[in-house]
Amino acid sequence: MTSSNGTGNGTGNGTGNGTGNGTGNGTGNGTGNGTGNETGTPELAPLGDVRIIAIEQYGAGPFGSMHLADLGAEVIKIEDPQAKGDVGRYIPPFQRGEDNLFFESLNRNKRSLSLDLGNSAGRQVFEDLVRHSDVVYSNMRGDVPAKLGIRYEDLSDLNPAIVCCSLSGFGSTGPRAAQPGYDYIIQGLAGWMDITGEPGGPPSKSGLSLVDWSGGYVAAMAILAGLHVARRDGRGTDCDVSLFDNAISLLTYLATWNLTAGYVPARTRHSAHPSIVPFQNFQTADGWIVVGCAKEHFWTKLVEAIGLPELAGDERFDSLGKRYTHRDEVLALLEKRFLERTKTEWLSLLALAGVPSAPVNSIAEALRDPQVAARHLVAETDHPEFGVVQQIVSAVRVGAPEPTAGRFRRAPRRNEDAGHVLGTVLGYDAARLEDLTLAGAFGTLAATADQPEPPLGFLP
Repeated sequence: MTSSNGTGNGTGNGTGNGTGNGTGNGTGNGTGNGTGNETGTPELAPLGDVRIIAIEQYGAGPFGSMHLADLGAEVIKIEDPQAKGDVGRYIPPFQRGEDNLFFESLNRNKRSLSLDLGNSAGRQVFEDLVRHSDVVYSNMRGDVPAKLGIRYEDLSDLNPAIVCCSLSGFGSTGPRAAQPGYDYIIQGLAGWMDITGEPGGPPSKSGLSLVDWSGGYVAAMAILAGLHVARRDGRGTDCDVSLFDNAISLLTYLATWNLTAGYVPARTRHSAHPSIVPFQNFQTADGWIVVGCAKEHFWTKLVEAIGLPELAGDERFDSLGKRYTHRDEVLALLEKRFLERTKTEWLSLLALAGVPSAPVNSIAEALRDPQVAARHLVAETDHPEFGVVQQIVSAVRVGAPEPTAGRFRRAPRRNEDAGHVLGTVLGYDAARLEDLTLAGAFGTLAATADQPEPPLGFLP
């Protein structure tokens, strides 16, 4: 974060971002905003000078800010004490009280503060945080940021460089702005379900919450663009991101074909590509594989590898366009052939020939793939309830060739970082904290079973 007289160089031991006239040491759960080099000198992480206030919950919002936290940003997660915090803390089946593996997978490297934004004293705390932060990030209905007063026009007097990013279901404008939006709902609304599944079967959703996860990525991208503008021009901005906009944008060429040429997409057997043939799943003697011939030379290599070289010279199949026209004929020949051997046999032959192919793995099989270990995609964090928690690291890598163990800390328990945020970042003394507590700034449910004291008890 940019500050008037202080700096905020974090270290791998969990020191926090400095503001005002000095630097601040992190306490509680801690967030590592830097790493050590070979000489032991602290190195600032890519976003180690950025502080984000995250009014977030559930999936899409926390997923987006987690990637920024992994890059070193100090993400202060604001949790509603009356609602007992983020609903993600209570998603079954792996839950023990407020400790939850769903929550762990989306909130590592963050801090938590219980704060009642509907309370005037809670609002004062929030506004003090805005003065010391770079970003206010939220994921709620599109009409809520205006009601809460967390848009740029509401906060610019406090911090002219503040970036205000809203990730909502439908954005802040349009007839659906006030509607709640969830991944499954938007998969249906945006046309995804209509083109997913086997022909003649019911509409199907994606196996993953792709609207949420891609929406989180888009929000993170918007935040980084907003930060660039703020630091270049000295003036912050709003970022209005929606899951619906994101889902519609991901229609890409299908939307272009429909709008320009009237194309109506149809479902295809075995998850086949709508126009590139062959590019789909094939059943073998003992399981499924996926094969893709996105270029002409892969087609020639494929038919030679599977012992049907005569198909390379067949005039019905000698171009992408002709194979599209004669889809049923060519697939009948290929499907029959692939049933004759096991998936291991076919994958060995296809790999040797250089044909893009892979097994259709279970999640467990995918996580055992040697590429996962080679790329260090699994991080471990220590948790007081679950022990060692294994989770997937961010795909965003800047600088360091591989993630380091010290970069990852478990997700915070509710209100765990009140001492750091209120004492270190904001500099509140005991008297100020007592006044705010009595005024209801932190709600009646700010404390958890493991932390029975009000925020006053969290002073460093």
